[in-house]
Amino acid sequence: MPALARRRLATVAAALVLAATAPATAAQAAPGSPAALREVLFVGNNWDGTADVIESSGDFERIGRINVVPDKEQRMAEIKADPIKWIYFMGIRNSVGEGHDQFVDDMYATPDGSAMVVSRPSFADVVSLDLATGAVKWRFPVSGYRADHMAVSPDGTRVAVSASTSNTVHVLDIETGRQIGSFATGDKPHENVFSRDGKYIWNMSIGEVNTALDAPWLDWTKGDRRITVADATTFRQVKVIDMRQRLDAIGLKEYSDAVRPAAFSPDESKLYFQVSFFNGFFEYDVATDRITRTKTLPKNPATSEDRTTWVNDSRHHGITMKPDGTKLCVAGTMDDYATVVDRTTLREGPLVPVAKPYWATVSGDGKSCVVSESGADRVTAIDFATGEKTASVAVGDHPQRVRPARVPADWTGPAAR
Repeated sequence: MPALARRRLATVAAALVLAATAPATAAQAAPGSPAALREVLFVGNNWDGTADVIESSGDFERIGRINVVPDKEQRMAEIKADPIKWIYFMGIRNSVGEGHDQFVDDMYATPDGSAMVVSRPSFADVVSLDLATGAVKWRFPVSGYRADHMAVSPDGTRVAVSASTSNTVHVLDIETGRQIGSFATGDKPHENVFSRDGKYIWNMSIGEVNTALDAPWLDWTKGDRRITVADATTFRQVKVIDMRQRLDAIGLKEYSDAVRPAAFSPDESKLYFQVSFFNGFFEYDVATDRITRTKTLPKNPATSEDRTTWVNDSRHHGITMKPDGTKLCVAGTMDDYATVVDRTTLREGPLVPVAKPYWATVSGDGKSCVVSESGADRVTAIDFATGEKTASVAVGDHPQRVRPARVPADWTGPAAR
């Protein structure tokens, strides 16, 4: 073959190799193709009505912030014009809000990373906020007068939200805000969890957490507390689990049956859950329908034993599991610590001092537990391997929920309007 022909062939071959090995992000950036996304964590700052977006691992640096109440004036005008809405609004402020309005409870991203979907307790709604502009894309008023915890389906297309004063869970199309279905729950629905295959929704109702009737013998006044398992397609009730019966069966009649945050094992054979007033958690075997283990965690000597001083009947509020199922991470809310627990032995690691931790989730790389320090306005990472604190980052006023999400790779906050 002539030398010139060989050089031309080599040039063509090199071009083909470069095209074949070009980074995926470059292909995504091509016209008409999906934008490149980056993994982040959403942090809901409940009292100041903002959400911080931070790196999902490493130093957890803050990337940007979004105002989750851009329509605040309009919503407040509606509330002030309706005496019943105003009564509930003030009730939220002076009870669960600890003297503050609750502007953001839970958050998720749409699958394409273009919007943040937020539940807003004081405004009794769910909104979708455009991450590019900060504008409201859609709004869904929940039934009743308060919106609470949410969950997103495994495919990211549906979001379930607890309407806590109407004992209802609404399931919405995450792109349009249209209600797909709903189902009834026990009193004051709280946490929601989709099964891994997306076929079922588990809802935990916590009952009345705002009364001072907190003595064990008055537990019956707290209402109908149960786990409701619903079909995620038909929204029919599949199963009801009353933990009162399961606790009584193992001699724990003095313990509350109000199931708070919960985490499934990777194979969903076990459920680990917290209850009101208890410094610890339980292991529940799904197949045999019974509580199999109890883990009591240390009390902080500085924590008052007066239950009426514990926020919303919490003692510990926040539990998550390492992706491989070997470790749990627990937020000891009223005891001001967080700790990693070995799932096999249930032995806890170091008690990491944190200020009123209100949630626990997993970092993007799966190596750390991330807790929100609602008492110190920061988010702190704890290494699953060592149980030691590795990073902290300042966020807004009273961070609560922390959720993994994906946003455009170059996103730094809404554009000025």
